[in-house]
Amino acid sequence: MKFEGTASYIATPDLQIAVNAAISLKKPLLVKGEPGTGKTMLAEQIAQSLDMELLTWYIKSTTIAQQGLYEYDAVSRLRDSQLGEQKVHDIRQYIKKGTLWNAFESDSQKVVLIDEIDKADIEFPNDLLLELDKMQFHCYETQETVFAKQRPIVIITSNNEKELPDAFLRRCVFHYIRFPDAATMKRIVDVHVPQIDQALLDRALRMFYDLRETRGIKKKPSTSELIDWIKLLILERISLKELEDINAESGFPPFEGTLIKNEQDFELIQRLRKFER
Repeated sequence: MKFEGTASYIATPDLQIAVNAAISLKKPLLVKGEPGTGKTMLAEQIAQSLDMELLTWYIKSTTIAQQGLYEYDAVSRLRDSQLGEQKVHDIRQYIKKGTLWNAFESDSQKVVLIDEIDKADIEFPNDLLLELDKMQFHCYETQETVFAKQRPIVIITSNNEKELPDAFLRRCVFHYIRFPDAATMKRIVDVHVPQIDQALLDRALRMFYDLRETRGIKKKPSTSELIDWIKLLILERISLKELEDINAESGFPPFEGTLIKNEQDFELIQRLRKFER
């Protein structure tokens, strides 16, 4: 069982090694990288490549580890007891299974994505140490211990908003997705925008990397934004000459709002272009 990328996802050799190492060692794979570099999509493509179901747990600032296991609705049970409902005698009726419980009890192996773990409280990763290491947890309301029938492949993404605890990091295989170089990016674009004029693509990529390398830019455009921009160029039938002429006249790529996402960067690039002239 080896991951080698898919027709719609270009996985570099070092990324393939990291994914397969995590699978072989039966450890979670912690993936970091700039937003838009395909961290979330990686889990989707691993599931597709290995013909497994993907279960996703999207993390928010208010998320607690317990929610990934289960939630007990004590309020509903109290209300039902006041109304004389018979189901109050079965506490399981008030247990909502979380992503990890569903993955653990499945007869088939799943891919579990814990997306943007660094959004949660700093203690969140530590609260999952036992569950991710031993692949089991205890439900106190029903007095049962839930074991994983098939150990899921766990992919965890982080945008590096917070430092993760050392104890958590020791239990993971780590990989940082570097921003693609021009050659790799060209392969990625060819997957998403097949049959694009290669001269137009070369020019667009030069403009894109020039923008990313602008000193002082706050929000560098990402891979996903590049693909959206190129699709827009094609939809609007922008030719190679038009692309070069628009850039020379205005200092901005056409449809710059696809690539530049805040006014500080817009003003910075405008000042730099005027200075260069």
